[in-house]
Amino acid sequence: MKRVIAYIDGFNLYFGLREKGWKHLYWLNLYHLCERLLLQDQQIVTVKYFTARVSFPEDKRLRQNAFLEALETQKGIEIFFGKYMLHSRVCSQCGWVDKVPSEKMTDVNIAVEMVSDALQDVFDTAILISADSDLVGAIMKIRQFCPNKRVVLAFPPARVSKELQQAAHASFTLGHGVLKNSQFPNEIEKPGGFILRRPVNWQ
Repeated sequence: MKRVIAYIDGFNLYFGLREKGWKHLYWLNLYHLCERLLLQDQQIVTVKYFTARVSFPEDKRLRQNAFLEALETQKGIEIFFGKYMLHSRVCSQCGWVDKVPSEKMTDVNIAVEMVSDALQDVFDTAILISADSDLVGAIMKIRQFCPNKRVVLAFPPARVSKELQQAAHASFTLGHGVLKNSQFPNEIEKPGGFILRRPVNWQ
């Protein structure tokens, strides 16, 4: 069986789902999703999920925490955290200054893991769920130094990058059906008996 590692750009996936209006698909079992993307001669080694912790508003923080705890109940998923930072934004019309959140380090973390895993020969195929063109360099390095490795792109809904398409071996877009069939149950029992519930806003 050929070995597969999946690398998931959490915010890229989230904003793609949000742009499509698919809140009901946020409660994703990412391991099961990646299993559904495999060919018959492939098996998952691990799923690597890259995100940053949201600190505000409180309701969004709680929803993200519930999702992260749900992921932690699954074997075979590793979570890598970047930073969630605030930057000042000035309105060009009135001069009003507000704070805009942005996520940092995800693309670097993904690139480091992909290239490192390729050089250590721990996968045959990498599935990258992202449309961030900053990852082109990592794909090109893998192709240069590990020509026997394949990188396949799974674009989030409403997301595409021609630069990534040109760099990778193959690409496709995640559709509604595979996402709908990869949801966690509405209630998940954690070790110890605590029940995680799908956030109401994600029904």
